[in-house]
Amino acid sequence: MSSALRPPSPGREPLLVTHYRPISSHLAITPPVSVVIPAMNEAKNLPYVFKSLPDWIHEVVLVDGNSTDDTVEVARSLWPRLKVVPQRGRGKGDALITGFEACTGDIIVMVDADGSADGGEIVSYVCALVSGADFAKGSRFANGGGTDDMTFVRKLGNWALCTVVNRKFGARYTDLCYGYNAFWRHCLDKIDLDCTGFEVETLMNIRVVKAGLRVQEIPSHEYLRIHGTSNLRAVRDGLRVLRVILRERSNRRALRRRMRHSPLLKARRGEVS
Repeated sequence: MSSALRPPSPGREPLLVTHYRPISSHLAITPPVSVVIPAMNEAKNLPYVFKSLPDWIHEVVLVDGNSTDDTVEVARSLWPRLKVVPQRGRGKGDALITGFEACTGDIIVMVDADGSADGGEIVSYVCALVSGADFAKGSRFANGGGTDDMTFVRKLGNWALCTVVNRKFGARYTDLCYGYNAFWRHCLDKIDLDCTGFEVETLMNIRVVKAGLRVQEIPSHEYLRIHGTSNLRAVRDGLRVLRVILRERSNRRALRRRMRHSPLLKARRGEVS
């Protein structure tokens, strides 16, 4: 049994561990990886989702959105060690927050239940994290990525919203509204998620930048949903994303104003009130 240095939690020294988890012929890791899958009536798609997940994953957390089909039963048959948690609330943001709270791994990966994501790409996300990134962000438009499931209108909207975020928050994203991401668990303490719907991914992308976390984009290919129809509505959800951007921008201005008028900051500058 080989030993390895486990990446430390912030402010702590590295820990010497005597176990590792092989994830390829050239790479082994020590941090346990949790995969969160929000699902509602996705029984037909789950066999494709679970088939692509690597077997070295520490745990899979299925967040059940009150499914009326046999989503939970199918998932349990596909992954015997599955952890199932009932979703609080109704939106995707609610589902992800519920799932994150149930995770025990040091690394958390977000995967959709519609079969559009390739679980084989998880290794790229994990490699980025163990190499120093705090947040590994999937991108369909980075070199090597792609999508089979975006109309021209959605591509245009994603580009416009991404451009606004890059300019307003100093980010350098190539994709904004994509749900395939991974991060160290400690990031949750710094981004404080508080939204309910599809805009949760945008909120995460903005707040990791505002928190000064290290972000690395991972080229990812988005496939077509295999069965069923998406609940995503381009105009409705695009407007919700825009509201999140404007709210976060407003909060940032308010913080700057408070900082400028802070007595402590004035004292450091030698200003007299």
